[in-house]
Amino acid sequence: MDLGLKDRVYIITGATRGLGNAVARELVDDGAKVVVTGREEKTTAEAAAALGPNAVGVAADNADPEAAGRLIAAAHEHFGGFDGILVSVGGPTPGFVADNTDEQWTAAFESVFLGAVRLARAAAESLREGGVIGFVLSGSVHEPIPGLSISNGLRPGLAGFAKSLSDELGPRGIRVVGVLPARIDTDRVRELDGLSADPAATRTAHESRIPLRRYGRPEEFGRAAAFLLSPAASYLTGVMLPVDGGMRHGF
Repeated sequence: MDLGLKDRVYIITGATRGLGNAVARELVDDGAKVVVTGREEKTTAEAAAALGPNAVGVAADNADPEAAGRLIAAAHEHFGGFDGILVSVGGPTPGFVADNTDEQWTAAFESVFLGAVRLARAAAESLREGGVIGFVLSGSVHEPIPGLSISNGLRPGLAGFAKSLSDELGPRGIRVVGVLPARIDTDRVRELDGLSADPAATRTAHESRIPLRRYGRPEEFGRAAAFLLSPAASYLTGVMLPVDGGMRHGF
């Protein structure tokens, strides 16, 4: 299936590794061009180089109020504009309600929530009809995940913001979508699931709760997100797509 991605341009934040990087890889492999971001100059440059000549790296922190303007400027400078943005950011500090401090909540709000809002607002001002704004969220949008209280508090609110934005931008032909990962085999999930301690036993215990009985692969998540960002999904907006191996129970 041709997703219509050739020569389209996307900004992908948090793309030096993990899910953001997997999406950037799928987009580039299908002919798109990408501006990828990460907090550190060195790792961002390395990630862009690994993606090839159709990728440019810009060191940026989603929490920085100036980040959105810099990323959009980079897309115009290197590729003449952009067709969409995917806002991805590392997960907030894990912990239970009694554990997380005000400082942790504030830092996560600035990065996970307000940073995403700023990026989406700035993109909405620049995108033309046919553009798309995407968010990498979490299965916690629908069901809280034990031990991730901050994520449980912020992700559903951001999904609500995304839905509101889709209603507002729909008449302009701009789509807004979300992707909800569960257990995708990334460094963060391995850490959260304790796979470093007793990998085989721990993995088996978690996989037994997944209907497909396995962790998802980053490239599987990347392909799902790339489809949502592509012209092939031109009549999909305001949707939150679970990429979770069937863990969400309900429609």
